[in-house]
Amino acid sequence: MGRRDDGFRALNRRQLFALVSALGAGGAILRPRLLLGQPGVPRPASGPVHALAMHGEPAYGPDFQHLAYVDPQAPKGGELRLADLGGFDSLNPFIIAGDAPAGIGLIYDTLTTQTEDEPFSQYGLLAETMAVGPNAAWVEFMLRPQARFHDGTPVTADDVVFSFETLRDQGDPHYRSYYADVTKAEITAQGAVRFTFAGENNRELPLIVGQLPVLSRRHWQGREFTKPDLAVPLGNGAYRVGKVEAGRAITYSKVADYWGRDLPINRGRFNFATIRYDYFRDMTAMLEAFKGGLTDVRIENVARLWATAYDFPAVRDGRVRKMLLPDHQPAGMQGFVFNTRRPIFADARVRQALGMTFDFEWANKTQFFGQYTRCDSYFSNSEMAAQGTPGAAELALLEPHRARLPDAVFAAAQPPPVSDGSGQDRRLLRAALAMLNEAGWTLEDGQLVGPDKTPMAFEFLLYDETFLHPVVPWVQNLARLGIAVTPRVIDPGTYKNRTNDFDFDMVLGGYPQSQSPGNEQRDFWSSAAAAVPGSRNLAGVRDPVVDALVDKVIYAESREALVTACRALDRVLRAGFYVVPNWYMASYRFAVWQRFGRPPQPALGLGFPDSWWYDAALSAKTGLPPGRQD
Repeated sequence: MGRRDDGFRALNRRQLFALVSALGAGGAILRPRLLLGQPGVPRPASGPVHALAMHGEPAYGPDFQHLAYVDPQAPKGGELRLADLGGFDSLNPFIIAGDAPAGIGLIYDTLTTQTEDEPFSQYGLLAETMAVGPNAAWVEFMLRPQARFHDGTPVTADDVVFSFETLRDQGDPHYRSYYADVTKAEITAQGAVRFTFAGENNRELPLIVGQLPVLSRRHWQGREFTKPDLAVPLGNGAYRVGKVEAGRAITYSKVADYWGRDLPINRGRFNFATIRYDYFRDMTAMLEAFKGGLTDVRIENVARLWATAYDFPAVRDGRVRKMLLPDHQPAGMQGFVFNTRRPIFADARVRQALGMTFDFEWANKTQFFGQYTRCDSYFSNSEMAAQGTPGAAELALLEPHRARLPDAVFAAAQPPPVSDGSGQDRRLLRAALAMLNEAGWTLEDGQLVGPDKTPMAFEFLLYDETFLHPVVPWVQNLARLGIAVTPRVIDPGTYKNRTNDFDFDMVLGGYPQSQSPGNEQRDFWSSAAAAVPGSRNLAGVRDPVVDALVDKVIYAESREALVTACRALDRVLRAGFYVVPNWYMASYRFAVWQRFGRPPQPALGLGFPDSWWYDAALSAKTGLPPGRQD
């Protein structure tokens, strides 16, 4: 996803783990094709193959030797020390209750894994091969016979079925949305599992089923899956849980006899002997820990800090390096999210008017040192963002719903209003007040009141004081219109509970997008997700037109059809004014103690920490204690 500000984390760690698989494969000769075909034309089965691509062909053939963007000779050993905010009280990342630690996904392997130099291709990991039925009506995975859990027991087809059914029925609610069209998982032969789908031609579903993390049925037998606790779970990935300091720190240790260490897909990856996360209560403490050499790497999300806080001795003498690493992924949308379940935000005109009062140009100039671009789409920084007036293909999707849509959907797509950069653009404030008057709100005795004389007032919920920097000036602008907004900073755990229950008026939220949007859009926007606690439909969108367009995205028959459907969905969402658009930066701000080697950055991703390695000679020059070695 695009780099955003300011300290913002669009998804909680469980959601990120579920939606983003590991990395992928490299090298190549024969390239099996997942046929696209045309609507209504039957497509043949595909497989068994080593990889699947969303559209077109996988980049790497069955004889690849390693990823193109890793060093297969990378040294092994050393320690990587990272930081996170808040704390953790559970080691189960798959449930809504509790807060799992960063990095816990390292202990689990998935059926397939994704590359960082392709838009969306999945290569076999636990699964050696996969086959897709005619019209993508099912997908079948054949497990590698050598796949093992950390206790040496084999990964079986029964474990795969157990994992799917457990996550769907007892896991975080987004699993139900993500796998809504999977009707059945069944063992078809020794080591083989078939997933059958409710419909046909969902081109993404075979690939995202491959992202399923596989749990041990035997380990979980007799345990309460939905109860958060700190019992160490049994994994099958390259790392296992090492030392746990509840709420304070967690260490992951490389598995010496990891079953997949010699797979071509893994060569040059998982190079650190240990990866440690230390937890801090606020962003300031995290930064000071990095400056003091207690943590190794910092991805800076605060523009002000990037511009002002990195003039310390280790930067000046070269022991710490500042880097801007390109981010080629779509930026999606970050914004101040209205909870439309609240009556105060039920009218789109009210939401539009409030958004007009946010002065991005002033904030970018005075707070963000000019580092950002305004989010102008739910697919910002990509070809999927709607531009101009709808073309013929978009109109074909939109016209059947014209009676339910505002005229703006069929006009030229409009970016957020541009201010004069003064911080209180009177022209936009007057226009916002006029729109509020049109919606029934009037200014009386310095207060904006509704038809029933109830003042307009709401709470903006935050989990870190860093976010106050852009929020407070906006709150001051709203006060000029007689609107009382109370920013409230609460601890991350309480914040998570309240957002899970949709117990808020407004929050800072985000909708990250990939190169191939698909089934996750249901969790973002669908009417069904709006009623499910813990879903990412924070705005409470309940619109049958949005539901229909989300299905068009999911069932797109080609890349062209996918782009068209995303643009149509983008127009409808933008016309709904569900967020006050924020900003993005198409690069990562990286500050690194010079202790590591790294290969060239992959085309679409970051490659961190998967393909980096500890360099003992470089580390010695920093004056820091040596990292742990194998």
